[in-house]
Amino acid sequence: MRRVNLVVPAPRDLGLGGVVGVPEGADVGLELRLESVLEGVLVSGTVRAALAGECVRCLDPITADIRVEVQELYAYPERADGADDPDVDIERVVEQDLLDLEPAVRDAVVLALPPAPLCRPDCPGLCPQCGARLADYPEHAHASVDPRWAALTGWSGQDDPYDQTG
Repeated sequence: MRRVNLVVPAPRDLGLGGVVGVPEGADVGLELRLESVLEGVLVSGTVRAALAGECVRCLDPITADIRVEVQELYAYPERADGADDPDVDIERVVEQDLLDLEPAVRDAVVLALPPAPLCRPDCPGLCPQCGARLADYPEHAHASVDPRWAALTGWSGQDDPYDQTG
């Protein structure tokens, strides 16, 4: 067993389409344990990084730290080539005593990201009519009339010729 602690720069596009992710070149901390097993090398440990993005409701910037567990088996080439079982899909292989950790780290980080990040759980968002930030203006409202009832806006009911009460 071998322990490895590394700080590496984040690869490009480590996130969810610009909404939230790890900025390119930001520090990604890897605390890994490499174990030789019969099938290959078992990599397990923790990935830490700083996230940046924007709230999906109000578009305010968001920053947070993420900590993700990663575990991946890298098969020895002779084990990967000699896999007799067609149901077994071996994706990660030890190549010339090297392990490509980027796909495993990418998978773990992207799957742990929130699909709709919020600046706070009760974020009210933006006004759909004018774009005002509703957290800054809690009493914000627009007088609007449903277009189906717009013809009745001038009618008050005072001069109703069909009124039988008077």
